[in-house]
Amino acid sequence: MTLERYIRMIAGSFILISLALAHWVNPNWLWFTAFVGANLLQSSITKWCLMEDILRKIGVGGTCSGKATSV
Repeated sequence: MTLERYIRMIAGSFILISLALAHWVNPNWLWFTAFVGANLLQSSITKWCLMEDILRKIGVGGTCSGKATSV
């Protein structure tokens, strides 16, 4: 799986989880939803994403097919 797909999966999961927590636990969880949305907007403008840096540091990502390419 590509790094971009991981980021989309994580962001979508964060949003759905925080919405569920806001509904069943406390409406203040909507602030977390807003934080995720603001980070998505920021990354589209600046082309920098903290989650991408975190995933790269733990070894996720690489080429699209997952195989190394020779030059």
